[in-house]
Amino acid sequence: MFSQGQLLFAGGFVIAFIIIMIFSYRKDLRLHRKYYKGSLFILAGFIVFVGLLFVLKKYLHP
Repeated sequence: MFSQGQLLFAGGFVIAFIIIMIFSYRKDLRLHRKYYKGSLFILAGFIVFVGLLFVLKKYLHP
């Protein structure tokens, strides 16, 4: 489906993208702690809400 060159390029791109994202995140870590304090609770609430929707769908839908 894909040629060897395309797969090599995609693999290199993914690895480079992940490395750049890690460096960018580490560079901005101090700002993230300052401005996004408490966002973990929002993420946890969202995950609980989506989980609750799945549970309700499973038990209320025949």
